[in-house]
Amino acid sequence: MDTLAYILTGFGVGTLVGLTGVGGGSLMTPMLIFVFGIAPVTAVGTDLLFAAITKATGVWHHQRGKNIRWNITGLMLAGSLPTAILVVYYIERFSPSTAELNLVIHVGLGVALILTALSLLFKTRVQRLGRVIQAWLPNWRSWRPAATVGAGVVLGILVPISSLGAGALGAAMLLFLYPSLPTRAIVGTDIAHAVPLTLVAGLGHMHMGTVDFEMLSILLIGSLPGIYLGSRLASIVPEYVIRPLLASMLILIGAKFMYSA
Repeated sequence: MDTLAYILTGFGVGTLVGLTGVGGGSLMTPMLIFVFGIAPVTAVGTDLLFAAITKATGVWHHQRGKNIRWNITGLMLAGSLPTAILVVYYIERFSPSTAELNLVIHVGLGVALILTALSLLFKTRVQRLGRVIQAWLPNWRSWRPAATVGAGVVLGILVPISSLGAGALGAAMLLFLYPSLPTRAIVGTDIAHAVPLTLVAGLGHMHMGTVDFEMLSILLIGSLPGIYLGSRLASIVPEYVIRPLLASMLILIGAKFMYSA
């Protein structure tokens, strides 16, 4: 194992997470697969616990700032946690062949990467569309809790098989469903949902034996200072420059996964 390469990878991805708020699973899992040649199921399992650990401090930070809407988080988790458990159970119980499992993960990664990229590019438009629908449908508020649980179900499917979706895609769903919430509340609520979801999915993968703890610890050594640096740079580097570049990169990587499936 090239320890330095893993540390530098963790640092780079951590910096991007601190800078943009996204990019952890979106870049870490593809890099582990394509750059380091890690088996897809191991890359996903390891990255899930990586995401849970690196985002855990964000929950504490946002709770202190009163940015988390726990009622919304609870609705999302009501859909995502049972679904994630069922998905992991299905993978383990029915033990698909390595080729079949790799195919599912490649397709899941491709779909999740492209959806994540679109959510980055059209974040403002998604929020605007949510406001329009809210104005057109006066009874939308009565349907919104069920729609929030449904959004959690979608994430509960994507996250265990791709390690993606709990970040930018989850935030886009919240922007659409709750367009009047301030950005800081969207971010805080999304992180509060992402941590238990990635943790449960990661523990499921750990039970399957698809988590590389040595690699996980080395990645964390690089990522934690990277997140700190990125959060400092966030006030200097314009978001409108970083997000389109990141989205373009994710679309290309997503297309590669779909093509290689």
